[in-house]
Amino acid sequence: MWTGADAYERYMGRWSRLVAREFLPWCGAGDGLRWLDVGCGTGVLSRTVAERCRPRLVLGVDRSEAFVAAGRAAGGGPARCVVGDAVALPVREGAFDAAVSGLVLNFLPEPVAAASAMARAVRPGGTVAAYVWDYAEGMRFLRLFWDAAVGVDPAAAALDEGRRFPVCRPEALRETWTRAGLSEVAVTGIEVPTVFAGFDDLWEPFLAGQGPAPAYVASLGPAARDRVRDALAGSVGAGPREGEVALTARAWAVRGKRP
Repeated sequence: MWTGADAYERYMGRWSRLVAREFLPWCGAGDGLRWLDVGCGTGVLSRTVAERCRPRLVLGVDRSEAFVAAGRAAGGGPARCVVGDAVALPVREGAFDAAVSGLVLNFLPEPVAAASAMARAVRPGGTVAAYVWDYAEGMRFLRLFWDAAVGVDPAAAALDEGRRFPVCRPEALRETWTRAGLSEVAVTGIEVPTVFAGFDDLWEPFLAGQGPAPAYVASLGPAARDRVRDALAGSVGAGPREGEVALTARAWAVRGKRP
C-alpha cells in the first residue's frame, strides 16, 4: 500500500512530523552525530533530524522504492535515503551513533529482530529509539474512525489497528527493547494536536489507500463507504473556528542504549 508519497503526507506525514520534533530532544543523542532512520518512508523523521540536530550524516532506509524516491526528491541537507530491509540493514555494524524509527515497528513481522538490527548498527553506547501511534486509545482520529467503521461493519473489528498492533503499547515497547539487548530502556508518551481545517480535511486522506484504515475504505462499496463517512462525521466535534475539527494524537516513544 505504500506507494503514494503525497497521499501519505496528508494522511499521516504531517502529524508524524509534529511528533518527531518532540521525540528527538527526548532521545538525548546530541548534535554532530551519525544517524540511521529505519523505515524512513518519505523522509519525515530524517529531515527533522537534519533540521534540528546538526548531524554529520543521516541515512534513511525503507523498503518502498516510491517513498525513497520521494525522500530523495525532497532533499534535506546531510540526509540521504536508500532502499533496504529493516531487519537486514545495508550498513556496517557500529557505523552510527543513533538509530531511530518513526511509525514503523507495528508494520514489521518481527519487531524484536528490527530493534536488534538497529542496535547492531550503532556503536556501543549509541542510542536506539522509536515512536509508534497509540492506536488503542490516544490516536484520536484513527480511534474515532475504527469505532465508526465497526459500528457500521462489525467485521472491521478484525482490522482495527488498536487490536492488530499490540507493540503500540508502553509495556510491549519496553519488552521489545529489553529483548533486543538494549539497556537504560525508557518509554514516554508524546501528544500532539491534529487540527483539521474541516471534516473533508480529515476524511479525504482515508480515500487514498495509504495505510491500513484507508486500505479498508478502498475495499468498501460506495454505499458502505458513505455510511462509514457519515458515522465518523457524527462522532467528531467542531473546533473554535467554524468547521474546524480539533483532536489530539498520542504516540508512545521508546529509547535505549547499546551496551
